[in-house]
Amino acid sequence: MKLAIAQMNCMVGAMQHNADRILALANQAFQAGARLLLTPELALCGYPPEDLLFRQDFYASNQQALQWLAQHLPTEMAVVVGHPHMVAGKRYNAASVIHSGSIQATYHKHHLPNYSVFDEERYFEAGDLPVVFEWHGVRYGILICADSWEPGPALQALQAEAQVLLTINASPYHMHKQHTRYQVLRDRIKETGLAMVYTNMVGGQDELVFDGASFSMNSQGTLVQELPMFEEHLGYLDIDGIQPLPTDIAPPLSIEAAVYKALQLGLQDYVHKNKFPGIVLGLSGGIDSALTLAIAVDALGKERVKAVMMPSEFTAGISVEDAAEMARLVDVEYSVLPIKPLFEGFCDTLAGEFAGKAFDTTEENLQARIRGMLLMAISNKFGSLVLTTGNKSETAVGYSTLYGDMAGGFALIKDVPKTLVYRLAAYRNQLGNVIPERIITRAPSAELRADQTDQDSLPAYEILDAIMEAYVEKDLSVAAIINLGYAQADVERVTRLIDRNEYKRRQAAVGVRITERGFGKDRRYPITCNLRF
Repeated sequence: MKLAIAQMNCMVGAMQHNADRILALANQAFQAGARLLLTPELALCGYPPEDLLFRQDFYASNQQALQWLAQHLPTEMAVVVGHPHMVAGKRYNAASVIHSGSIQATYHKHHLPNYSVFDEERYFEAGDLPVVFEWHGVRYGILICADSWEPGPALQALQAEAQVLLTINASPYHMHKQHTRYQVLRDRIKETGLAMVYTNMVGGQDELVFDGASFSMNSQGTLVQELPMFEEHLGYLDIDGIQPLPTDIAPPLSIEAAVYKALQLGLQDYVHKNKFPGIVLGLSGGIDSALTLAIAVDALGKERVKAVMMPSEFTAGISVEDAAEMARLVDVEYSVLPIKPLFEGFCDTLAGEFAGKAFDTTEENLQARIRGMLLMAISNKFGSLVLTTGNKSETAVGYSTLYGDMAGGFALIKDVPKTLVYRLAAYRNQLGNVIPERIITRAPSAELRADQTDQDSLPAYEILDAIMEAYVEKDLSVAAIINLGYAQADVERVTRLIDRNEYKRRQAAVGVRITERGFGKDRRYPITCNLRF
């Protein structure tokens, strides 16, 4: 029998849109000879629906769409649809088996993840019963995402005489995650002796990006199929008896290629799903804004991207030249709006208030805020989304200005460490030269005072990023990080800055998550806190 895997890009809250898409994929798969179709976790409503799950009318809309699907799907095809389900006032993360014009069985997810970006215990009750259905002579057991990460549900399905396990997922991307998925499924296969088919969602939803990469393994844990990452795809798999037969395996992506695609898809879906006509960003002549511009053009096309250079008296001539050259290379609309007259006007207005005070970070931040105002004015006038260009290293230590370079609607590279920014820029230029080499090789600078570089205020980014990873992503203490060989002064300085700048991160725009722990859903520390690690 031929099985189809719908690696879908679902839209949160658009039940009929998602139902229409499921129906179209089911018809396409049926015409190709498939008789069983898998959709991702909560495919009918999109993932994660968050507090929409508290609304009873949300469940009513989902149930209406589910019944509509049952009436319109090919009657000779079985379709496993992920959806929210309310029973006797209790809410469940569910998957229903539809065939012959009706819902034949509904499975309730057993393990509700409540860590990292997941809050499922906030919304759902846990199920405790297996669902196994027979189709074309094979008994299939259903699992939903986290049910594959623990032994209980898979063993229950085996005890209910399942012969193949189907696991539907909304598993968001972070670097190196696919290898963890392989290991988890191999653990379940070793316990049960059953082949497994893993279906994953694809697409961007706020800060999460789902990478797809759906795959299948036989009962020996051998990979026999894998769909492409970061692409909608309808894949097919032949089941011979109770074994999936080897078929296409998409080639693996390098870390740089995968992260670049994640950022591209995350931006593309945020703009499309929220119906922005395009984006605007400040192009400084530095590497962060250059990488952001390259991704934006690749994601949206040059016609939907505008870049603005806003030089001050401290902006180096090479920055102006490099920004203009990059805008020319990617062929976007480009404006130059000098801010010196505006800055002088603010300084004149504040002269009485600041009498006797020296130039300091106040005037530096004022320049950044003028730029933020100009970008937001363009956004207001034309409806474009402002992209901020700060990276994770800057976000961690607060090397940014509230209401200045942080002003905007989407922080595309907010979870990308500075050292990875350089690697991504080099990767993009391998595909075609769009970032001038001098932008990559020159010392980074905010250019808010004379002769300024980032390392005037921060350790070298190789050191900063390593300390940040240890403290933020691995939860190591200051003493443990020092024991790794980093200078005590650097460790104490960086960790203190990370702790002090939580208030800024709470006010930052949402952005794409690509690490195992990003700032946002992953890491929620109190702003007012006197604990030191």
